[in-house]
Amino acid sequence: MQISVSQLTTDQFMTSLTALKVVLKKAYEYSTSKNFDFSVFMQTRLAPDQFPLVRQVQIATDVAKGCVARLGHLENPKFEDTEATYEQLMARIDKTIAFLKTVKPESFVGYEDRTIEFPWMPGQYLTGTDFLTQHAIPNFYFHFTTIYSILRANGVPLGKSDFLGQQNWHKR
Repeated sequence: MQISVSQLTTDQFMTSLTALKVVLKKAYEYSTSKNFDFSVFMQTRLAPDQFPLVRQVQIATDVAKGCVARLGHLENPKFEDTEATYEQLMARIDKTIAFLKTVKPESFVGYEDRTIEFPWMPGQYLTGTDFLTQHAIPNFYFHFTTIYSILRANGVPLGKSDFLGQQNWHKR
């Protein structure tokens, strides 16, 4: 059985974004139990030259919706990047998942040969396949891993299963 680009993008991004919500909820509960405001986590970063957690979430959601929009030849929803609270981060993830749910598998027909361009790389492009495999998927997981690592390094009790999210285990 072949894996479809819809499974690699919309389905997997929705699974991972749902897992991200669980990770952030655990961080929120941890901050509450330790009597500090969750906004402290939002401004935390792994290294001085990396973005803080809030920006990591914004980029992860942008990558998910942008990947699907570009490969599906769809309008990419614009989000304002103004999240300042836990609730607003969760709402952003929910909006991203809601968009992904609207995308039909047939939107991806011909994605392999689409030309994907970015303003910061003038005169250059990636094919749809290269964009998917070399940019979008690794970029999404880079930012999700950074979010997880920021929280884990700051004491939030997270495990690999929190990162992986729901899996479809079968019984024999």
